[in-house]
Amino acid sequence: MLLEKIAKENDIKKIKKEDYKELAEEIRRFLISKISVTGGHLGSNLGAVELTMALHLSLDLPDDKIIWDVGHQAYTHKLLTGRREGFETLRKYGGMSGFPKRKESDCDCFDTGHSSTSISAGLGLVKARDLAGEKRTIVSVIGDGSLTGGMAYEALNNAAQLKTNFIIILNDNNMSISENVGGVSKYLNNIRTATGYLDLKEGVYNALQNMPKGEHIVKNIRRAKSSVKHLVIPGMFFEDMGITYLGPVDGHNVEAMMKVIREAKRCKNAVLVHVITQKGKGFAPAERHPARFHGTEPFDIETGLPSNPRTTPNYTDVFSTVMTKLGARDEKVVAITAAMPDGTGLKRFRNLYPDRFFDVGIAEQHAVTFAAGLAAGGMKPIVAIYSSFLQRAYDQILHDVCIQNLPVVFAVDRAGLVGSDGETHQGIFDLSYLSSIPNMHIMAPKNKWELSDMLKFALMLGVPAAVRYPRGNAYDGLKEFRRPMEFGKSEILYEEEDIALLAVGSMVRTAVTVRSALKEMGYSCSLVNARFVKPIDEEMVKKMAGSHKLIVTMEENVASGGFGEKVRESLDNLPDECKGAKDGKSVCRMLSIAIPDEYVEHGNVSLLYQEVGIDAETIVKRVVTAYISASVE
Repeated sequence: MLLEKIAKENDIKKIKKEDYKELAEEIRRFLISKISVTGGHLGSNLGAVELTMALHLSLDLPDDKIIWDVGHQAYTHKLLTGRREGFETLRKYGGMSGFPKRKESDCDCFDTGHSSTSISAGLGLVKARDLAGEKRTIVSVIGDGSLTGGMAYEALNNAAQLKTNFIIILNDNNMSISENVGGVSKYLNNIRTATGYLDLKEGVYNALQNMPKGEHIVKNIRRAKSSVKHLVIPGMFFEDMGITYLGPVDGHNVEAMMKVIREAKRCKNAVLVHVITQKGKGFAPAERHPARFHGTEPFDIETGLPSNPRTTPNYTDVFSTVMTKLGARDEKVVAITAAMPDGTGLKRFRNLYPDRFFDVGIAEQHAVTFAAGLAAGGMKPIVAIYSSFLQRAYDQILHDVCIQNLPVVFAVDRAGLVGSDGETHQGIFDLSYLSSIPNMHIMAPKNKWELSDMLKFALMLGVPAAVRYPRGNAYDGLKEFRRPMEFGKSEILYEEEDIALLAVGSMVRTAVTVRSALKEMGYSCSLVNARFVKPIDEEMVKKMAGSHKLIVTMEENVASGGFGEKVRESLDNLPDECKGAKDGKSVCRMLSIAIPDEYVEHGNVSLLYQEVGIDAETIVKRVVTAYISASVE
C-alpha cells in the first residue's frame, strides 16, 4: 500500500512517478472509507487529491507554506503530512480537526474555517518572509466559490502590487472551459510559461526600462499585447490587475500541475494558477450530488445514502416550510442567502418563487446591505445565514440596517453549539454581537411551533429583527404552551417559588429537564421562556425577583454580552424591596448559565454541552449549590 510509505511530510517524494495515479486512487478509497464512518467534508476533498499531491511534490514542507481557503478540502494534506491515524478520530472531541490547525501540525501554517481569507493570509506570510530575508514559497489555495467573497478581491488588489513571488491556486470545480478556447489557451500558456519566454520577456522589459522614455515604450507594448490576449486567454481580469495568470490546467493531472507550479515559482510577482477539478471525483454519488456530499453525515458506501437518516424535522425544515407559506401570502416577501440555499432551507422557496429568491454567493456583507436596499425599496427581506457566518457582516447590520431602522428579518440558523466543525463554526456569539446594536430586536423560539410564530411576528414588526434557532431536531415539547407573541414579553410556563429558571431558545428544552430534577429533589421551581433577548422583559425579572430566592438564566451563548448579563443588570437596578428583601436579608440572588468566554473545539454536541457546563446534570448541581448559598445568606 503506497499510503503506508507516507509517515511524515515530504515522504510523497519517495513515490515513483508511475505510481502517482495509484496513490491518488488509494487516497480516495481511504477518504471514502473513513468519512463514511465519521462524516465530514467529502466532495471537496475528493476533488483536490491530485492538486494536493502536486503541491506536496513541488514544495518543501513545513518550510514552504500552504494556506487552504476555508480548509475543508485539506484532508489529503493531512494524510500526506503523516496524520493517517488521526482519521479514526476525525472531528471527534479531542481528535483531529476537520480543518487546518496550527496546534495540530507545523505543516498547517494558518487556521481556517471561513471562506475568502487565504489570499489575505498568504499575502501577510509573503511580507513576513520578505522582511525576514527568507526564500520560502507561499501558496494560497482558494476555490471559485470563495472568489465570490469581497475580501478575496481586496487581497488580490494588494497582491497585484507585489514585486516578489506569491502563488495563488484557483481550484475551479464548477466552471467549464470550451475546447476551442481551452486549446488556444493551452498553446499560448505553454509559450508564456516556457523558460526561454520568461527570461526573454524579463530581459527585454529591463532593457527598455533603462532607455529614454523606456517606461512609455513598455506600457505601449503591454497595451498591444493585452489587446490580443483578451481575445484568446481566459483570466485577463487577473492579468489586468497585475497578477500573472497561468492556466487553465487539469487539476487531476499531477505532472501537469507540477510543471505549472514550477513555472509559477519562477515569477517575481503574484501569479494565479487556474486549476480545473471535479468535485466528488472518484465516488459516483458525490459526483452526482456534490452539494449533498459537501458536508455529509456517516453514509453507506454502496448507495451513498445516510447511515442514520433523519426521521423528524429539524429547525431548518420548519423554517423552510414557514418561508414557503410566507411567500404565498405576501408577494413582498423575498429571501436572501449567501451560497447556502440547501443548508438554510431556502431551496423550496427558490423553486416556488425564483424571482424573489437571491443567492448572492459567499458574500455575507453584501447579502445584508442588499437586503437593506430591498427593505428601503418596500420589500420584506428575510436573510437566512448561519450564526457563525453572520458575524462577518456585523458592520453592515449596524450601519446599513439598524441605523436606518429598516425592516430586515435575520433567520439565524445554527445558533449555539454545532459540533464537529469546531471553533470556526460554533454559533455562540450572536446574542452578544447582535444585542450590542441599537434598533436590533432578538428572539429565540422554545420549540418548532414558536419558530413559526416568531418568524411571522418578526415580519409584522417592521423593524430590524433576528430569530435565532439551533441545529438539530426541532423540539416538539410544550405544544400546549402556544400563546400569542407580545413585543418584548416572555411567558411563564410553570409558576412556583424558590427558584426561577429564565431560559432562552434551545435552553428551554434543557430547563424542562432541570426543573423536573429539581422538583424530584424537593425544590419549588418556576420556568420562564424568555422569548426576547432584546429587549428583555424587565417586568418579568422584577416579578421573579420578588417571589424567588434564586434566578437562574440559561442560554447557549457566551457569557460576555449575553442574556445573563442583561438580566443581571436589570436585577441590580431593582431596589432591594423588589427583590424579596425583609429585614435586610434574603435578597434574590442570580446564577448565570452560559458558555464560558472561550472557543469551543469540535466534538459531539452532547459531549460539548458537558464540557462547557450547560448540560442538565451540571446545571442542576450548580443551581442546588447556588440556592443553598442564597438561603444561608
